[in-house]
Formats: sequence, C-alpha cells, structure tokens
Amino acid sequence: MNIHEHQAKEILKKYGAIVPAGFFSTSVDDLIEKAKNLKTEKYVLKAQIHAGGRGKAGGVKILNTLEELKNSANELLGKTLVTHQTGPEGREVKRLYVEESSNIEKEFYLSCLVDRASSKIAFISSDQGGMDIEEVASSNPEKIITTKVDMAEEISDADCESVIKIFDLNNDAKDQAISLIKSIYKMFISTDANMVEVNPLILTKEGKIVCLDAKVNFDSNALFRHPEILELRDLNEEDPTEIEASKHDLAYIKLDGSIGCMVNGAGLAMATMDIIKLYGKEPANFLDVGGGASKEKVSAAFKIILSDKNVKGILINIFGGIMRCDVLAQGVVNAAKEINISVPLVVRLAGTNFKEGKEILDNSGLKLISAENLDDAAKKIVEAIK
Repeated sequence: MNIHEHQAKEILKKYGAIVPAGFFSTSVDDLIEKAKNLKTEKYVLKAQIHAGGRGKAGGVKILNTLEELKNSANELLGKTLVTHQTGPEGREVKRLYVEESSNIEKEFYLSCLVDRASSKIAFISSDQGGMDIEEVASSNPEKIITTKVDMAEEISDADCESVIKIFDLNNDAKDQAISLIKSIYKMFISTDANMVEVNPLILTKEGKIVCLDAKVNFDSNALFRHPEILELRDLNEEDPTEIEASKHDLAYIKLDGSIGCMVNGAGLAMATMDIIKLYGKEPANFLDVGGGASKEKVSAAFKIILSDKNVKGILINIFGGIMRCDVLAQGVVNAAKEINISVPLVVRLAGTNFKEGKEILDNSGLKLISAENLDDAAKKIVEAIK
C-alpha cells in the first residue's frame, strides 16, 4: 500500500527524522491559512499523487508570496498530472502540500527495501540525489552503492557508515546521517514497510541533514497489524477495479493487454500470463482467485475481468486442489447470467471435480471453448480473439 508524501514525512518525523515543516489540505483557502504558520522566505507547493516525476510535470512549485501560493494552488488543485509513472491518462490532484523552503548545499539519494534474494534489508545510497535513480544506474552505476543488512532489532554503526560513505560528509553531518539511518531502519521494521525512499535527502547550508521528499510503501499482507497505517489509504489514488477486487479478497492487478485471466494460485497465474505472451498477445490482468474461492467470489472475479473494456477474450485456467472445479464453474455460470458475455471464453479445468465442473459448463448454454491443457488453452484464446 502506498501513501502520500506528507503522510510519509509524518511517519519519518515520528521516528526521529528531520523533515521540513509543512501542511496538507484538500482546499486552497485552508492551505493558505495553514501556510501563514510557516516561518519561511519561500513556499514550496507540491501536488500529492501516488506517482514520481511530479516536478517535471509541473507538480512542484517554489513561490515567493502567499498570493503566488494561492494562485498556483488554484491552478494545481483538480489538474491532471501526467508523469512517467502515471501513464498517459495521468492522475488528478485532489490534495496539496505546502512546506517551508530549504537552503540546499548537497543532494543525495537514499532508500531502504526488502531484498528477497538475500533475505536481507538493503540500503541503496548515492551522491546523485534529485534524479531518477534508474537514470543514475544507467549512466553512472559507480555512483550507487548497496549495503545489505541482516534482520535485527537495530542496525549497527558500522552498517550505517557503509550506507553513508558515498555522501562524503563532515563529522557533524555524518553523525546526523547515522542517526537518520537508524531512524529509517526502526521505522521500516516497526511498520512492516516494503520500501522507504528519500530523494532527495539534503545537506542544508546550515549543516542539517533533511528528508526533502519521501515515498513509503507498506506490505499489504501486514496491514492487519497496523490499523493506524491502513487509515492512511487513499482510494482516490487506486484503480477502481483493484479496489473492488480487494473487497472480495481477490489478488487482482490491472495490466494493459487484451486477454483477461482467471487463475487459482499466483505461480500458475504467472505461468498463464507468460504463455499468453509466448503466443503473441498480452494479458489484461493478473487475477488469483485463491485456493478456496466460493461461487460468489468467482462470480465477482468474472465481473471484474469483464469490466475492463480492453478485454477481447478470457482465459480461465483452474487446477483444482483445495479449490473444486465445480465451484468455479458454477461461479462463472452465475456471473454469466447477470452479464452479457460478448467475448470468447476459453476454459481449462484440471484436478478436483473437473468432470463435474466441465459438465456444469457444458450444460450452461454458454459459448465457451474447452482446452485440454495450458498450452492448448493459450493457443485457443489467442486464435479466438483474432
């Protein structure tokens, strides 16, 4: 689960990090009233959307007066920002954040994430802050260092020094940076975060280490332990179909292809998407209905797939283990009775009660294509949508 920059900074501040003073609001008048409390020569106005690249898209502005702030806020609120992370459709700005300006001496990059390959926590640091880290990795890979840390209650001073070595700081700033690394590590562990990114992390002309921007992502599977973080969820920033899927406990991710997929099991779902690509088409979604899905859950999954206007055909690939194929089949039939299915439908069933499931589908009156195995199913759905 992603959160906004102003929310991320509040959490970082709670764990001891230094962030610029700032306020957020969903209205311009309220923002201006709050901005009057800032002790700053200039005001930094930031659009709050769940996407990077806001500055290049006009979503970050430095303003001299409250009047300029008000005019820019009126222009920005409700505007659709298009960045390299939003896609061409962009994202509407529904909340704004204003903070005090900072006198920047140096900019750095810092992030902390789970490294699943090594089962460790990885810190990535660079002295090339304020830029896309992918761009730095491509043009100057030597400017990025990765420090992998064993999971523990605290991070050692030695590991902290390894993380910040590339920053080349004086002793006072170095002590501040080590303190920041410890704060981020504690926050990362305590909140079940997946990723914390500070870009840029800055050294001010006054010698302070400050988190000028912040991005945090949390493990959705651990949110039951953190109701206070779940409250930060902004449904306006999420895909409506993914929100609907979460209500039914479905693992659904919308993609850009034309073949809708309904599969049980994440590994089988990935294999299904791979073989669709192998035969020259793109999957429209990742959808794992889980091992013990009910007829109602399957029906909801089917409706979600069909709500995507890009879907030209559907491939259902079920291996019945815990999940029974007859339950899946009845869920598909129930959904079909409510929705007019006008796209080709290929079904591959195997495992528990697959004969009963096939019989339900055969007697349903639905126009569907049966497949013997996954390879056969992929060929048939690709051919059908042609």
